[in-house]
Amino acid sequence: MSFNKISVVGLGYIGLPTAAVFAARKKHVIGIDVNQHAVDTINRGEIHIVEPELDMVVHAAVTEGYLRASTVPEAADAFLIAVPTPFMDDHQPDLSYIESASKAIAPVLKKGDLVILESTSPVGATEQMAFWLAQARPDLSFPQTHGEASDIRIAHCPERVLPGHVLRELVENDRIIGGMTKKCSEAAVRLYRTFVEGECIVTNARTAEMCKLTENSFRDVNIAFANELSIICDKLDIDVWELIRLANHHPRVNILQPGPGVGGHCIAVDPWFIVSQTPEQARLIRTARVVNDSKPEWVIDKVKMALANFLIKNPGKSAQQVKIACYGLAFKADIDDLRESPALSIAERLGNELEATLQLVEPNIEALPQRLARHEHVEFDFAQDSADIHVLLVKHREFRGTFNVRDAAFVIDAAGVTQA
Repeated sequence: MSFNKISVVGLGYIGLPTAAVFAARKKHVIGIDVNQHAVDTINRGEIHIVEPELDMVVHAAVTEGYLRASTVPEAADAFLIAVPTPFMDDHQPDLSYIESASKAIAPVLKKGDLVILESTSPVGATEQMAFWLAQARPDLSFPQTHGEASDIRIAHCPERVLPGHVLRELVENDRIIGGMTKKCSEAAVRLYRTFVEGECIVTNARTAEMCKLTENSFRDVNIAFANELSIICDKLDIDVWELIRLANHHPRVNILQPGPGVGGHCIAVDPWFIVSQTPEQARLIRTARVVNDSKPEWVIDKVKMALANFLIKNPGKSAQQVKIACYGLAFKADIDDLRESPALSIAERLGNELEATLQLVEPNIEALPQRLARHEHVEFDFAQDSADIHVLLVKHREFRGTFNVRDAAFVIDAAGVTQA
């Protein structure tokens, strides 16, 4: 089986870099996305997201004719589905994007094609995708009914990359290959060997799904320990950052850094997929989610206390006159991704509950999201010089090592920006 043309469905923070690394290796790639703006941007050789070096790779791939984007699926030899998998209000997984992507590519499938689900998914999602494809194409056979003899190969191959390092980690990291059959796995390994320099580790689809959920749940539990520790230390008047540095000198201790919560489309979401399927067994995983989801409330309370103390020291000012600056809106440092961001949630709630106009500093976006549009989007230096209360929410490189405010200002550092 040769992969002369590859289709990547979903051109976001994972799909676009994946399409780009295939195209950089002289594979013809057609990227599919429902967002016309994203499609037009990519076809100009530009990018609509922030990721180091991605702009250069995409520009070269488009210029050389190896990458183009469209809103309409086309025939290909391999299809990689990299669409969002959020959860609903009751923390049940929402597979509607996967269903839509499956039904969109089904008409162009042909015998011998490989379909890979890259989206982080609850256990059983790959089988569900195969079912949707089979429903739409009864003229083709699929692994769930025809095993190794199926016309279409299907696998789950989740990424495990860090925003800000995606291009390097896509290539260097090991890749889990979870085929629905042995031949499905073999086909997926051949595809990923196009660019993966790490190990391609073969398992079945359900274990591959659970592996990605396990990795992110493990990280969530460890972050929850750090976040809970920060609240305990505040109560006991101990510098949590110093404490963690000291504790990490133990040869078998590695405590993570606390923050204002946990955000993004993986760590803040994936553990709920395990909880939703095994609610009685996933007690620790659920507790970690509750701890991390409650951390923004603690930060908001700290800001309210700082405001009260400021007004006591400045009786001539009203609450509406106090200038509050929030530094960072992304869900983690040095990216523009606001999905499930605790910093964004904190800023929104502060604006609503304090009835104040905030100074918002986010260097990685050009404009504030609509729900924060009434606030001021200001530069870092301006906020440092003018704000009365400084709320440090994200450890962006623009803030590290340069934060310096007036002695009279109040500072709530929820992200460790002021630490060496």
